[in-house]
Amino acid sequence: MLPRVGWIWFFFGNLIFLVFPQGKCWSQNQEKTPLSPVNATPSPRPDRIILSWVSDPAHSFTVTWRTDNTVKTPQAEVAVANASPFFTTLAQVTPAGSEPLKTESGVAFYHHVNFTGLKPNTLYAYRVGDGIYWSEWYQYKTANDQPEPFSFIYLGDAQNELFSLWSRTIRAAYASAPQAKFLVHTGDLINHAETDAEWQEWFAAGSFIHATIPSLPCPGNHEYTRTMGIPTLTRLWQPQFTLPANGVKGLEDTNYYVDYQNARIISLNSMMHVPAQADWLEKVLKHNPQTWTFIFFHYPVFSTSGRSEIGNLVKHWKPVFDKYKVDLVMQGHEHNYARGTNLPQGVTYKDKEAGTIYVVSVSGPKMYELSAKPWMHRTAENTQLYQVITVENNRLLYRSMTVTGEVYDTFELRKQAGKPNQLIELKADVNAERHFINTLPKPTN
Repeated sequence: MLPRVGWIWFFFGNLIFLVFPQGKCWSQNQEKTPLSPVNATPSPRPDRIILSWVSDPAHSFTVTWRTDNTVKTPQAEVAVANASPFFTTLAQVTPAGSEPLKTESGVAFYHHVNFTGLKPNTLYAYRVGDGIYWSEWYQYKTANDQPEPFSFIYLGDAQNELFSLWSRTIRAAYASAPQAKFLVHTGDLINHAETDAEWQEWFAAGSFIHATIPSLPCPGNHEYTRTMGIPTLTRLWQPQFTLPANGVKGLEDTNYYVDYQNARIISLNSMMHVPAQADWLEKVLKHNPQTWTFIFFHYPVFSTSGRSEIGNLVKHWKPVFDKYKVDLVMQGHEHNYARGTNLPQGVTYKDKEAGTIYVVSVSGPKMYELSAKPWMHRTAENTQLYQVITVENNRLLYRSMTVTGEVYDTFELRKQAGKPNQLIELKADVNAERHFINTLPKPTN
């Protein structure tokens, strides 16, 4: 059994940790919105610049950004990057589509451009603006149209203290994998769905990383409010994220898939329309030509805490995962870390022919206690983590890293014709599992 901790306050710098006997721990009062350390007021200068895709990553990429309502000619420029600074003379201008949004920060306009007709495996430079105020030039390389090795980053809940503490996670991830091709965010990017200042923190924490590595986000429960008991996606989600329109109707920009080289990456919305997404997923996986299949969403199929499993997900989604031998399922919500194996552990969590790896992770500072669960092979509490997944032909390398640069969990998957993937456990830098009882700072006096 995992150790239990009683009613204890822990002070560390400006943070206060409270561990509850029912197995929860907060790094701050979650109901209180502190003053934002960043200015969220929109201006004529572009901010919240973020890359994504709405179509083929080998021949296109999409950029979204924000300004105030004084900008009348939003546009973006793109050119093939060159070591000479005179590449700018060959830049092509594309007018942007725009939509207004009023928040407590003021009236903003969100703009987006989808650059198309690009060459595969080619480095481009782009900038956004209005002809007067411009962003800096950013560089982005399109996907290859043939399989080649690539890596991506998976981040669990950011949610709290985004600028002060989550920033170190996304920046450590970038430093560890600067050539990562995309970022997967498994929901709860912020704490209060409609608080624009928190979104400003999220964008500021990622800074230029958002503008150079495409993001694939899914929403969590903190991206939703409730109206008459019905979950409603925050008004800030769709203006800020421009994503493929190939999912279930009514779940635009939350349920979608992207093919990147020899991998299919699928976002599911665990907040609503679960059965409809199961039907959609059946079709998406039935006609899937890719070698690897990765799925991500917020609520976990199997809990890491004392909570019960999300019955709808087990009932509707897991049979589809099993049927089509999904390789990796990436989740959040639990504010701790757990990773299973790809074979049965004496429980009914996985059919023996499936071979799916389930992971729950956390990247922000809000932490909860774990409960012992049969499906969990490697676990952690009180640890900010990011994951780097590298794909090379029929092999996958998974590394879960602490923000201080240690490999906490790592394994390799190898494809085997007609069999479950071969799972090879690799040696981590940290052998002992991290739990509250052995990781909380000790007073110096």
